[in-house]
Amino acid sequence: MSELMLIILAYLIGSVSNAVWIGKRFFHMDIREYGSGNAGATNTFRVLGPKVGTIVLVLDMVKGVIAVELAYLIPYYAQPGHAAQLMNFQLALGLAAVLGHIFPIWADFRGGKGVATLFGMVLAIQPMVALICVGVFALVLLLTHYVSLSSILAAIAFPILILFVFKAHQLIYQLFAIAIALLVVITHQKNIQRLLNGRENRVSFFRKRKHRPTDQENKH
Repeated sequence: MSELMLIILAYLIGSVSNAVWIGKRFFHMDIREYGSGNAGATNTFRVLGPKVGTIVLVLDMVKGVIAVELAYLIPYYAQPGHAAQLMNFQLALGLAAVLGHIFPIWADFRGGKGVATLFGMVLAIQPMVALICVGVFALVLLLTHYVSLSSILAAIAFPILILFVFKAHQLIYQLFAIAIALLVVITHQKNIQRLLNGRENRVSFFRKRKHRPTDQENKH
């Protein structure tokens, strides 16, 4: 199997929009018609509650893990001495999955922001960094109940860890880490504005979903 075929496969895996199919299959609704309109874990937390949001979060992370692991289907990358080439290819596969999540072919190219899939990708490439980022995400979420703020701060922690704590030497990995943090901040501009204005929605860890949300209740 060629590198190009695997990159396409990674994109198709990323295109599996968990928030959309769970919403339609179990709640008879398109999650993109409510809340922020995104098909991701953040909007699922907001619209369907923390239980369903957590399921979507985990499944979206798994997409990133699976995409990165596709590299080992080519024997060359599993051989000793090819660590740099392996990481480069894994980055390409992971980014293809993230692109699929943001622009899913299975869901009319209307997806989420890709943060969870990015976490899954980093988890497969450098587990310790990913676990610390997830810890940052969980701590901020627990303290503030803002999923968007948790995602932003976890993303910012990523290049800090890569550059100053773990001191990764691969230039492409350093640039990737910086680019990802910038991407997450850019894609969360509306959330940042709502945070500054005090209008960003919080998630409640104990809220039970009693009825289908309406556009008036969730759109901002």
